Amino acid sequence: MLIGVFFVAVALVRTAAAEEPVSFVNDVVPLLTKAGCNVGVCHAKAGGGQKGFQLSLLGFEPQEDFESLTKEGRNRRLFFGSPDQSLLLLKASGQMPHGGGVRLAVNSEGYALLRRWIRDGAAQDAASAPKLVSFEVQPARGTIQRLAEQQLKAIARYSDGSVRDVTGQALYESNDKAMAEVTDRGLVKISDIVGNVAVMVRYQGKVAVYSASVPLGAPVENLPSSKNFVDEHVFANLKALGIPPSAICDDATFLRRVTLDIGGRLPTEEESATFLASKDEGKRDKVIDDLLRSPEYADFFANKWTALLKNRRDDESDTVSNFAFHAWVRDSFLANKPYDQFVRELLAATGTVIGNPPVAWYKRVKEPKQQIEDVAQLFLGVRMQCAQCHHHPFERWSQDDYYSLAAFFSQVGRKPSGTRGEDLIFHKRGIATAANMKTGVPLKPGALGDAIPEIAADEDPRLKLADWMGSKNNPFFAKSLVNRYWKHFFVRGLIEPEDDIRDTNPPTNPALLEALEKHFVASGFDLKELVRVITQSRAYQLSEVPNQHNIVDRQNYSRYYPRRLQAEVLLDAIDRLAGTQTDFANLPPGTRAVALPDNSYNRSSQFLRVFGRPEAESVCECERVQSSSLAQSLHLLNAAELKAKLAAPTGRAERLAKEEKPAEAKIRELYLAAFSREPRPQELKTAIDYLNEPGTAANANYQDLIWALINTKEFLFNH
Repeated sequence: MLIGVFFVAVALVRTAAAEEPVSFVNDVVPLLTKAGCNVGVCHAKAGGGQKGFQLSLLGFEPQEDFESLTKEGRNRRLFFGSPDQSLLLLKASGQMPHGGGVRLAVNSEGYALLRRWIRDGAAQDAASAPKLVSFEVQPARGTIQRLAEQQLKAIARYSDGSVRDVTGQALYESNDKAMAEVTDRGLVKISDIVGNVAVMVRYQGKVAVYSASVPLGAPVENLPSSKNFVDEHVFANLKALGIPPSAICDDATFLRRVTLDIGGRLPTEEESATFLASKDEGKRDKVIDDLLRSPEYADFFANKWTALLKNRRDDESDTVSNFAFHAWVRDSFLANKPYDQFVRELLAATGTVIGNPPVAWYKRVKEPKQQIEDVAQLFLGVRMQCAQCHHHPFERWSQDDYYSLAAFFSQVGRKPSGTRGEDLIFHKRGIATAANMKTGVPLKPGALGDAIPEIAADEDPRLKLADWMGSKNNPFFAKSLVNRYWKHFFVRGLIEPEDDIRDTNPPTNPALLEALEKHFVASGFDLKELVRVITQSRAYQLSEVPNQHNIVDRQNYSRYYPRRLQAEVLLDAIDRLAGTQTDFANLPPGTRAVALPDNSYNRSSQFLRVFGRPEAESVCECERVQSSSLAQSLHLLNAAELKAKLAAPTGRAERLAKEEKPAEAKIRELYLAAFSREPRPQELKTAIDYLNEPGTAANANYQDLIWALINTKEFLFNH
């Protein structure tokens, strides 16, 4: 009997010795994160916390979480004498009312681990406790077939050399849920959509990424000959995925597409006729060069950038700065000012808006916090907003990174100038610092991931920021711009959204993005050269018509992805086809909508409002509405504004009705003006039959014909 008792005692001792103490940082915090307790809609401080129980977002501040669990809530959250009666367990398991529902079943491993931590006294980790030093996902890359599955494995490595499989404790998120879904245990389930997809895996403030290629596997033969390196990378990716590209588009489609994309306008009927008749093999390249030299290019891209730079008019006193700033941006594009110089002049602007127009940016973006958030998102493709209050949930940026970046703008001074409503911007002498909102520690200027040399009190920190941004080794600056411009021409960015560049959001074609970035830097940040190399590529000139294989492709550029014309471009296109013009207050007659200097003209134009011209309130291109709506359809069908344009006494319909030339020639003119192509035989016959209907006025028939062309998808879309 004594021998039996002895062996039982030994067994108990061995079991107790084998049971590792529960680590708060390495066990409890990941458990709470996995259960969703510290997300914004639950108990995270970033979301306000529920019922007074606040945890750091995703467990980035474990010391604060320990204090909240063990010392706050009148000590009701943990009950050491009877762990199962702890409020933390009762609510998480659903035994007491809990707005978040059941997060840990009573019979789950997580419940048992949390119970054991409470039972053992809810101890804080010792200073010698192992720290997480690295985290990886296995496999990191792979090729996986459609409708297949891949089990991921999450591995954590610690300072004491130990390695743990934390697959069950990690968090998983697909960057494209239509392509791949992932379970909370890391099982990736691929849909039938082909392309490239990534899964973000997060554990204890560290992230890893699994990237997968999902091939179609169709034979890719007879690829178009490559025009430049863009084609080499696009076609190599398509070949690897087994996605045959569409054919090269015809001349009419190319001319209309490239003129809309570079000049923000339709080609004239004369331009279309000349281009279609030309036998010059290099005519496409020549059209691109002509457009890049044109004032329309400067107008169109100034329209894009002034909206992103918030050139907004809130008061009549803004008029001077709005016009001056728009003119400076437009002149910069017309002169092909290097992009790094453009950004440098903007960030480091001093003086008054009359003498130095880029100063106007500081009128709309006044606070250092807003300045760094806008600069980071617009020029670096990094969204820093979250890091103001807590560690970025998907990135490596901390609060210190946020305020170190804000310190670059801490010495910007302003005082009233002689122009009403305008300030004089200057650099204040002194050591630039910004205090961390949480710790109160003053931080000197610091770039994202890079050290900045000491900045003297009489040096403007913004110049140092511009130096770092324009450096050839900057990992964000050129990449952000080429990705933004790729989206402008291809509808979808290589990284999507275009201003959310991070390790956990990889590009669909990394080699292409890197090649574009290197080319842009090597060109001296030449924006026109970037546009040229993109639009000269065969990839850009592919047809929008899908083949039997690439109709499912949405991200690999095996064909051109059509998109609706922007509000300003569409208004100008309607005016050109109708032979009319829209007048805007305080601007010369004939000013195009894409040349408007600020958002104030939206108020007087229902068309611009309905079709989504942005109000310049955000640096995000998502402010521009590109989707269709019922209001847009109704406007095109029967708006008084459109009817007036069609019936204008000096408009195209009236002129065509009076001209003494064959109906075929008039219809040909309309098709060249609207679509940059000749009418097809059936289109020509239908139009002639309608024009020859007895009992109707000629001008009314031509109005109807123009109205019908405007309401076609071929007119409303760039394709």
